[in-house]
Amino acid sequence: MSQTSQTPTSPAGMTPHSPKDAPWLFALFGETAPATRSVEAEQVPEPARSLLAHETHMTVTLEAHHGCSVDLSVLTSAREGVHYARKILLTRSTDGFVVQYGIMRFDFKHCSDEVRDLILEGETPLGRILIENGVLRRLTLHQLVEVEPTAEILEHFGLPDRARAIYGRLATIHCDGQPAVDLLEIVHPDS
Repeated sequence: MSQTSQTPTSPAGMTPHSPKDAPWLFALFGETAPATRSVEAEQVPEPARSLLAHETHMTVTLEAHHGCSVDLSVLTSAREGVHYARKILLTRSTDGFVVQYGIMRFDFKHCSDEVRDLILEGETPLGRILIENGVLRRLTLHQLVEVEPTAEILEHFGLPDRARAIYGRLATIHCDGQPAVDLLEIVHPDS
């Protein structure tokens, strides 16, 4: 079930198309971000490295890794004009296991009304929508991060505490050549 949060506001000093960081993305929902530490790909153990250190859609990568489709659950969303943000979970279709926690912010100026409407429905993972609708896209990986997870992230991952490292990435999806989507994608440590 989707909940709507307060209207997001842009923190001071962030230009519309600069790569966003975890604090900026969590601030869209009035929340404090978990602590993150930038890491090199070589510092990320498998399978997290293979799941994160690439420039393709997580939907495609997770589905290939798990051998099944992934389903979308929207935890909360917010919209301000042409900007739409949401916190999400991706789960394996076979058993509902949470494989990713994430935040995305989409600039709807860079997509068709049809794509916008499909995204707002909150039923299909973003990568699948862009692929199935022929949106010319390119993903730019900005940074891999080790995450000190919040209680919310631990709860969604079904983890009692941070017994092992949890990793994610910050990225931007360019749609038809324009930076349209800012992403934080955190994978379950047991993926």
